[in-house]
Amino acid sequence: MNPHEDALLSVHELKKAYGSVQAVKGISFFVRRGSVFTLLGPNGAGKTTTLEILEGIRPADAGVIELFGQRTQHISSELKQRIGVLLQDSNFEPYLKVREVVALFASFFDRSLSVDEILEKVSLTEKAGALVRTLSGGQKQRLAVGVALINDPELVFLDEPTTGLDPQARRNLWRIFQTLQDAGKTLILTTHYMEEAEELSNHVCIMDHGAIIAEGSPAELAEGLGQATIIEFRAEDLPDEAGEDLAHRFPDLKRRKRSIILNTRDFTGGMEELLRWSREQAFILRNLNVRQPNLEDVFLSLTGRRLRE
Repeated sequence: MNPHEDALLSVHELKKAYGSVQAVKGISFFVRRGSVFTLLGPNGAGKTTTLEILEGIRPADAGVIELFGQRTQHISSELKQRIGVLLQDSNFEPYLKVREVVALFASFFDRSLSVDEILEKVSLTEKAGALVRTLSGGQKQRLAVGVALINDPELVFLDEPTTGLDPQARRNLWRIFQTLQDAGKTLILTTHYMEEAEELSNHVCIMDHGAIIAEGSPAELAEGLGQATIIEFRAEDLPDEAGEDLAHRFPDLKRRKRSIILNTRDFTGGMEELLRWSREQAFILRNLNVRQPNLEDVFLSLTGRRLRE
């Protein structure tokens, strides 16, 4: 099943349904050792269900998993000793101290790192004696990461690790994840933040409605759109007639709720044509943004909508 010698995890035709809803539709992929592998997609794409199967939280309906060289359909207790899990919601007892939380989870494993070592890894040494209830959102999430690392796992699952955090707290976690990869850990990440996937990932699988619709490195996925330049501007007040005229000039035009997105391989010619149209239609180009394609654009081109719509 696994032709890739450096694969730590391989998944073949994984399926999961809830009644008539097909949450995961026969997906297959492999994860290389020491890499950051990301499942990127909107809420409801099947990312969390996939992770919960791989973490041993719920059984698959069908499919085969090969983890650490062992072929299985369900993650055993033995295999769980070698993985770390950061769930979407880590509801720690608010009146426990930070040190007590880490010590409690250390007791669940046959082998664990010291509490002090974990607190240092996630920059919570100074908060060791603080009650959980006094921590900020970013500090609570760093504590959850620390708990996921307590058994010094070879493979770490990170399910939507930065959802709801402010930009600074998000980047603090990114640095921790990059440090883990530098130490040789393998990370599997789910996110709906395209910038997070671009910053951290070696390989990305884009999921939508339970299926993998594209995969590759962030650069490879963006290059799949060709040597294009993206031009975007606000257009919620654009008259229909003017919009039809612009669509005639730019066949790849996409109209979102508040903006127009143009895809052009001739930046100079495209801008000249857009400015000509703007003058002819007496339409002011507000919030004009010019950039190269990113993962958000890949998802938009594949599905016709943004990741967080």
